[in-house]
Amino acid sequence: MKQTDSEILVKLKKGDASAYKILFDQYYDTLCIHSMRYCDSYDMAQDIVQDIFVDFWNEKRYLKIEDSLGAYLHRSVRNNSVLEMRKHSKFVFEELDDVINKLIEDEIPFGLSPDQELMRLKQEIDKLPNQSKEIFKAIVLDDKKYKEVAEFYGISVNTVKTQYGRALKKLRNSPLLIALLMLK
Repeated sequence: MKQTDSEILVKLKKGDASAYKILFDQYYDTLCIHSMRYCDSYDMAQDIVQDIFVDFWNEKRYLKIEDSLGAYLHRSVRNNSVLEMRKHSKFVFEELDDVINKLIEDEIPFGLSPDQELMRLKQEIDKLPNQSKEIFKAIVLDDKKYKEVAEFYGISVNTVKTQYGRALKKLRNSPLLIALLMLK
């Protein structure tokens, strides 16, 4: 059963450690997807979100929160994601050619050519549930923002984020997808 931010915050302030798990379970995926708006990779986004949760618990940041936990966590993810990208941005262009060459040479399984790997990626995308597939294509291929996709399909931004996150999880082992996301 989903709990409200207020209920979780009250439990945290009372020292109930189970509230931390509830908070993590309710927000982790959404925050990773939010971080992807600023990051080059899903792995980086996961690292950022995990660091925020660790810091949130270790530093007892919940004791100082008076407003929405969700708003606090989303702000933290945005800020930390931007800071992380700033650290790496000066190296991204220098390393991008190396990463793409490595993906093409080393990571394409069983000797598949880039064209074959692209075909395999398209097949994997086609296997996604319809809503996830359409949202994924709109965000990655058409470079649309979450809000634009939500308005187009008449759904909430959170639904867009959830469906996009599910698609990324299913496709994350594709070297060409990784390269495509890095080029965005």
